[in-house]
This record gives sequence, structure tokens and C-alpha cells, in this order.
Amino acid sequence: MDMLDLDYIASRLEALEETIIFVLIERIQFMLNPFCYRAGHSGFAGENDESLFSLRLKAQEEMDARFGRFLTPEERPVNRNLPPSLRDIIVSPRGLNIDDYDRVNVSPEITAAYLKLLPEICAEGDDGQYGSSIERDVICFQALARRVHFASFYVAESKYRKDPEVYGALIREGKAEEIGRKLTRPEVEERILERVRTKSRRLQEISDFSLRRVLDPDAVTELYRNVIIPLTKEGEIRYLLSRS
Repeated sequence: MDMLDLDYIASRLEALEETIIFVLIERIQFMLNPFCYRAGHSGFAGENDESLFSLRLKAQEEMDARFGRFLTPEERPVNRNLPPSLRDIIVSPRGLNIDDYDRVNVSPEITAAYLKLLPEICAEGDDGQYGSSIERDVICFQALARRVHFASFYVAESKYRKDPEVYGALIREGKAEEIGRKLTRPEVEERILERVRTKSRRLQEISDFSLRRVLDPDAVTELYRNVIIPLTKEGEIRYLLSRS
């Protein structure tokens, strides 16, 4: 399998659209539960600077690190100083040219954007379902991070290989803004936005949401427009400027 084949990349990104929509639907079945995001209110002794969400995410990433999750480029964690993998894993060749995947890590920005999104899609209030809601939060964040980083690495390398002379010159001169402009394809971005909106709308049409909270298609579209696409582009720029 050629990880840099554009058809393969496109198919993976489209599949992740559906994943993101589904996991967001699961999260909004719980209220906002703002208590979960307040530093110093986790209920864990000695964790005065942490929220329940941040501790849950850290615990998940520590376990994932031991299982080798972060040995692949598209899986980038928020937390640092995670334990090493306890498994001997052979990561298949990816065709990338970078010596440190974390040079492209935009997970902190994704986390901040996700927490900002929650009040827009969740019902106000507190239902006491803290464990369930932050479990979904972690799943949502990791789906978003996988989508952003997958495109950041593989789309950027694929585009570089199609025009190495121009990209090479821009990289040598450190022209981040010009790299960003060259990466931008407005017609592709609009197709993505329309596809995400259509998928969100159709899912509602074929499902019975009489007893479930509905995910606004506009909210998903704006998430892509204002968060996923810009952060993907930022990741692509970081990758190209770090390319060895």
C-alpha cells in the first residue's frame, strides 16, 4: 500500500469524516457538564492544577503510549514525557522525510478548539454523567487529531513530491506564508465542507432522533472550516519546514 497515493489519502480522510460525525453525536447525548473542565476540581488528591478531562486524557495517552500508539506519525499526543512502548512494533515505511513527528504536533491547538466547540453543540447544564462525557471527549479529540495529523503528514509529502523544486525553494527560504498559499486549494476545501454538511444532514434523515440530541450540520461544517482545515494546513506547513 502506497501511503502517499492521493486516492488512498482521500479515502482515509473521507472515512474519518464519518468517524468524527458519529463520535460528536455520541458526545452530545450528555450535557455540557462544565465541572469536568475546571482546573483543581478533578476530585483526585494532589491534582490541584488539573481538570477531570485533562487527567482522563493523560491517563488514556499513558496507556496508549505503552501500547505503541504514538509510534505512528498521525497519532500525536497532547501530553509530554509519556512512557515508552512496552511492545516491539515494526512501523511500516510511510515515505515521510522527517526525523521527529512531534515537529508537526498540533494536538494542543486541537484540544483548545474542541473545548471551545463543546458549549456550541452540547445542551447547557449538568447531568452528573462525568465519566461518560469525558470518555467521549477523549474519543472525539483523538478522532480529530488523527484526521488533522494524517493529512498534515501525507498530503504535505504528496504535494511536495509533485512540485519539489518550488516547494524546496520555499522551504530553504523559510517562507511559511507562501507555502501556505501554495498548499491552499479553495475548490477542494469547498468540496470537503459540502460533503461533511451533506453527510451530517443525511444521517439525521435516516435516523430516529426523537429521543436523542441532534448534531447541527452547520456546527460540523464550521468545525471543518474554522478548525480542521486551518490546523491541517498549519500541520502541513510545519511538516514541510521540518522536512529533512
